[in-house]
Amino acid sequence: MSSVQQLPQLFPGKETAQMIGVAPATLPVWRCTKRYPLKFVRVGRKIMYRLEDIQEFLAARTCNGDGTEARPRRRARRAAR
Repeated sequence: MSSVQQLPQLFPGKETAQMIGVAPATLPVWRCTKRYPLKFVRVGRKIMYRLEDIQEFLAARTCNGDGTEARPRRRARRAAR
């Protein structure tokens, strides 16, 4: 008996933008400028987003009622000069 690996659910940019509440043109800007770490999957020329990456992105930006972050962000390490 072989185990079947379940493939992740993928969404195109238009649906992803709608899920997170931004304009569809925003996602290509974020990818190009690396402004936000929203992971994506390239399938040929098409850009798709995994549901778990979208959920993780939103969870990382969830704030408590008092304005503080629910999960503290990990700070990026600066390269030694």
